[in-house]
Order: sequence, then structure tokens, then C-alpha cells
Amino acid sequence: MLTQMQAPTALLESHRGPGPDLSTHDADPTGVINLPAAEHAIADFLRALGRDVNAPDLAQTPRRVAGAFSEMLTPRQTSWTTFPNDAGYSELVLVKNIPFHSLCEHHLLPFRGVAHIGYLPGDRLLGLSKLARALELFARNLQVQERLTIQVADWLMETLNPRGAGVVLEAEHLCMSLRGVQSSGTTTRTSMFYGELGVPGPLRDQFPN
Repeated sequence: MLTQMQAPTALLESHRGPGPDLSTHDADPTGVINLPAAEHAIADFLRALGRDVNAPDLAQTPRRVAGAFSEMLTPRQTSWTTFPNDAGYSELVLVKNIPFHSLCEHHLLPFRGVAHIGYLPGDRLLGLSKLARALELFARNLQVQERLTIQVADWLMETLNPRGAGVVLEAEHLCMSLRGVQSSGTTTRTSMFYGELGVPGPLRDQFPN
């Protein structure tokens, strides 16, 4: 069972050359956030952008930004409540339009949208709110949408051992909307299906497409 997130390896490549050697900088392999260090780093970042961090309007910005990223990268604690499928329910359990947000690991800009998560029960059922909690567990990290989709689907299979599981994510990426191609309003859709839902058919068709 997946019980905790692991911080992904930072990308050190640059389209404009190799850049500085970031691999020698201290990092906590457990993923624990060091807020004072983050504040200092953000202040240095603002200075590198030519901003005066001592200006009244920016004096508290490093603290605020560090706090904001800490919140976006820290999932809430939860327990994974399952219970016996005593009634023998065998049809699809599908929760649609679960809102989520995450941070693009390439640009540190948000992507946000909705998720549709479902499973075909086996011997156990899962509290419906836990589907949203599981999504949050993996979304509050530096992510790419494709990996996030797989992680949620894998978690569902490992936690419940259902007859099938499906995850569909639809999101707008600000790294695409606000920079680069600047294509505002576009949506990226990713999906992963396992078990009996891995084969196209009426059950799978209940997911948005």
C-alpha cells in the first residue's frame, strides 16, 4: 500500500544551457519543508529578478510565498476507512467532478481541474470521501498530470483490490496558459483503467470522455 509521498527528483536541465550545479545544495530526503530556508531562497529569487525585497510591498512576500507553497505541498492527514461489502454491491461506484489542484514540477505553476474516480467493488468498499482524499494525497506534490493519474489508480487497486478501477483527470495548466504558447482555456485529459474497466464497454463508458 502507498502510505506516503516521495519528493520527485528535481529536473536540472535548462533549454539555455546546463546552468548552475544544483545537485550540491542541501535537501531533506524525507521531503520535510524547511520554512526559514524557503523564505531565504525566495528572497534571493526576488533579488535575482531585480526586485527590492526591502521595499514595504515586498517585505513579507518571502514569508507568504513560503507558507503558500508549504500548504500546497502538504496533504492533510487521513485514514483509509474501508468496510465489508456485505450487501454484495457489484456495480460501478463513480464519483465525478472532484476538484483538485497541483503544482507542475517543471515550472512550479499550478494546474487545476476535476477528477472522475471509480471502481468495481470486490470484497470491500471505500468511504466516498476517501477518493477525494487520495487524490489530494498525491496532488499536493510537484507533479505531472500523467503520473498523478497513475498514482491514484494504483493506490485504489492496492488499497481495495477491486475488480476494476478508473481515474480520469481534466485540468488546465497555467504553465501552458500564462507562458510559452499562452493557450488559455485549454484542457488536458488523462486516464488510467485497470481490471474489468481496462476493456472498453458500457461500464467504462460511464466515465466522462
